[in-house]
Amino acid sequence: MENTVISRVDQPKVLAVSGIGAFVAGFFLAWLGLIFALGARGVFVAPRGAPPLALLIGLVAPLSLFLLGYWTIPPLKKFVLSADLRVIVGMQAWRWAGFGFLTLYTYRVLPGIFAWPAGLGDMAIGVTSPFVLAALLRRPGFAAGKSFVAWNLSGILDLTVALSIGALAPLLAPNFYGAISTAPMTQLPLVLVPTYLVPTFLILHLTALFQARRLGR
Repeated sequence: MENTVISRVDQPKVLAVSGIGAFVAGFFLAWLGLIFALGARGVFVAPRGAPPLALLIGLVAPLSLFLLGYWTIPPLKKFVLSADLRVIVGMQAWRWAGFGFLTLYTYRVLPGIFAWPAGLGDMAIGVTSPFVLAALLRRPGFAAGKSFVAWNLSGILDLTVALSIGALAPLLAPNFYGAISTAPMTQLPLVLVPTYLVPTFLILHLTALFQARRLGR
């Protein structure tokens, strides 16, 4: 009888969390579809010497919505703080694909000054992700430690540096890259990196840091 009462009390909470999960999944799918549609129309392509405003909006908009939702929607905040850190860390392993930037540099599609830091930084996070995951599996309390926080901050720094080089260098020094520029990053399929993948990985890092902060209290 007691178990029945408890299950009935907890059921709305379970449904609320699952409902938020469906909402979050729908948001990411809708954002992906929007990026594809806008990218196909060349919306993210900026004139030479002009600031990449559309690209900046594509990056900042989902991050702003995430932070706004986290601070103003209690069920979403609860969902973020209850997300499985093992899954979050494991998803960062996909960043080993930063090797692709080095391949594009080899074929003279992207300039080395952008491709090398972006590629090596992503690969470093992707390669170390399994070790961080192993530490979490052995010791769940690892999430509250300085090493875990430092790893997530390093992941954010890597993405920030790559974005800064890609966006600011052409604006401040239009001829800096020479014949090879970061223009391909404003077109499909590469535009998915700054407008979809980067915000997603940043949200994952922020989620991990929010949980680490809560656990460290």
